[in-house]
Amino acid sequence: MILDRLHFNKDTTRELMHIALPMVVSQGTFAVMIFTDRYFMSQIDPTHMAAALGGGVAVFFSFCFFSGMFSYANALTAQYLGAGEIEKCPKVVTQGLIMTLMSVPLLAIITVLVAGIFEGMDHDPVQVELERSYYLILMMGVVIILAKICISSYFAGIGRSKIVMICDVCGLILNVPLSYAMVFGEFGFPELGIEGAAISTIIATGFALLLFVYFYLQKEHRDKFKVMQSFKLDRGILRRFMRLGLPSGAELFLNVAAFNIFLLMFQGYGIVEGASAAIVFNWDILSFVPMVGLNIGVVSLIGRFVGARDMERTNEVISAAFMLGLAYSAVLATIYITFRFALVSVFAPPVGDFSEILQLAGFMMVGLSSYAMADAVIQVCGGVLRGAGDTRWLMVASVSLHWVMLVAQYFIIRVFEWGPRASWIAFVVLILVIAVVYVWRLQSGHWRNAEALDRVMAEA
Repeated sequence: MILDRLHFNKDTTRELMHIALPMVVSQGTFAVMIFTDRYFMSQIDPTHMAAALGGGVAVFFSFCFFSGMFSYANALTAQYLGAGEIEKCPKVVTQGLIMTLMSVPLLAIITVLVAGIFEGMDHDPVQVELERSYYLILMMGVVIILAKICISSYFAGIGRSKIVMICDVCGLILNVPLSYAMVFGEFGFPELGIEGAAISTIIATGFALLLFVYFYLQKEHRDKFKVMQSFKLDRGILRRFMRLGLPSGAELFLNVAAFNIFLLMFQGYGIVEGASAAIVFNWDILSFVPMVGLNIGVVSLIGRFVGARDMERTNEVISAAFMLGLAYSAVLATIYITFRFALVSVFAPPVGDFSEILQLAGFMMVGLSSYAMADAVIQVCGGVLRGAGDTRWLMVASVSLHWVMLVAQYFIIRVFEWGPRASWIAFVVLILVIAVVYVWRLQSGHWRNAEALDRVMAEA
């Protein structure tokens, strides 16, 4: 039977879906928050929408190293769970919170430095001021975001992803109406525009974090995982966290840096190109972020089975993940290419000429449909390798490919001036190449090596 050769197992598929589906919903709440904020900005004018994209990407760039590092709590927690050392699971959270507090001075320096980059990117002066305001307000709440990442990754690692979903959905329920009220000055709130969108995001994130803490300290959880005994420095876990998490953080930081520079150069073409990019990446988020939810589920299960040294179950997880990811992304790719102009038109402002944006964004939607399935492959392969602790290879391979793309984009945009369509095609090619390289690494089997797994589990 072909499903046997593919290591298909109903129970493993069901378990993956049990973890991944709530994480898809959870990651989807993040996508909806961004989507609605940018939609509200589009109802003001294209400049506000472009500023929300530029400022938001700059915020993520500023803390993404810490986000990538602390989110490795998912894999660490799952590995300890699989190895039967469940009392170490909440200690991972404590080490993450310690590192969060240690990162505050560096984050303050980053905020000051990044706040001045917008003027040097040839953006419209009005857009520059909007971007800076949005950026500075969001960075004021970054510690809340990082603490939430630590504790939510822990819940994902122990397979309690429904808790993550509940907390994030509650945050979304608060955020959307609050953002609307603060952006447009409804329900007694002052009209704050883009600043209102940023403030509402911080408030909603803080509310979600409080819910996480509530679940974390519940009696059942305290009894099984010994949470109350975990609030102390554990040098072994901390060293392991840093050894495996640092490459993940560096990978995310350098990749986001490359993407940011590319995006800022692309926006340098003008308002039409900037608004088109904002629209397409809005739809990209709604397809890509649920795939991140699947990735989190894969990391959790692979980490658990690696900790238990049950490599047959890892094969079953890989098969289930590819089946789910490719099926979902194929449907989205079809929707994107079939209804591309209708999807772009959702962001048309009430007044003004939208025709140039419609044509360029419609072309870019074709590219989005072309790499949708490659994204699924990347998320599945990356989840397997990350859950198995192969973080150093992921960093080297992914960062190298992203920065080669960036150099190519510099020549396409600034030297040869081939235009936004050629630039977008180069971006699509990068995604396809990354997918091929990740599949090669997965098939090589290096991550399965017993000695490599011993090094991953060592607290040194």
